[in-house]
Amino acid sequence: MDGEVVRGQRPLRLGRRVFAPAELVVMAIVNRTPDSFFDRGATYGEAEALAAVDRAVADGAGIIDVGGVKAAPGEEVDAAEELRRIGGFVAAIRARHADVVISVDTWRAEVGRVVAGEGADLLNDAWGGVDPDLAAVAAAQDIGLVCTHAGHLPPRTRPHRMTYDDVVADIVTTTVGLAERAVALGVRPDAILVDPGHDFGKNSRHSLEATRRLPEMTATGWPVLVAMSNKDFVGETLDTGVDGRLEGTLAATAVSAWLGARVFRAHQVAATVRALRMVSTIRGDTDLAVARRGVV
Repeated sequence: MDGEVVRGQRPLRLGRRVFAPAELVVMAIVNRTPDSFFDRGATYGEAEALAAVDRAVADGAGIIDVGGVKAAPGEEVDAAEELRRIGGFVAAIRARHADVVISVDTWRAEVGRVVAGEGADLLNDAWGGVDPDLAAVAAAQDIGLVCTHAGHLPPRTRPHRMTYDDVVADIVTTTVGLAERAVALGVRPDAILVDPGHDFGKNSRHSLEATRRLPEMTATGWPVLVAMSNKDFVGETLDTGVDGRLEGTLAATAVSAWLGARVFRAHQVAATVRALRMVSTIRGDTDLAVARRGVV
């Protein structure tokens, strides 16, 4: 396939990197939180977090996504505490890895402004534009923005009996609206991604439907990011706890890649990179890493 014209999409330009439309990119999760649902605080300390960044880059991640507040309800984390956790850390990553794309998972404009000054290339707004000034920060700093469907809920809110006339129609309308607003504010179109927001403002059936109907998002022309790693919709599908969700996560990742998603937020980077390489090779976008069978 011609990487410049795959499915009518444009290259994605973030920081020093240009990702072609056919390129499948892993966004590694590094949480500077003591209470994250998956790693349970394993990368709360700066040394541990920097080591996790180094491993993720070595394993093939193209984007590092740093978060200072867990998505679920819990202890209050104000902007000052969020910045205590991640302020300075972005600069430390940039000093170690000049070319990696650094994303920061935040919904607050004041946090976005600080981390942009430290070298962040992307603001991952997982809560659907609740702070309308965040997009303006991305525009002013000439960095990227993730526009997410979070069910129109306040940050750190669990969904309860959520209903939609058509969940995918709501996802498309919301994320495209956020993307178009960002462009109007001055964010570069080639630095914007849309995210269906698996589990955010959704029950597990909603998340599964968003996955199987992903082509309705890719048809908008905006590059699609999926954040499915070890989430509850995987656990409820397989009836397994957090530690038993890797296979389900990789299956959902492979399906989403085949359906046109381009960026994949992941805890287990090496396994995700391998799964995506398999998808990419099956569809003809990459070649074999080695060719011995029937040749030598």
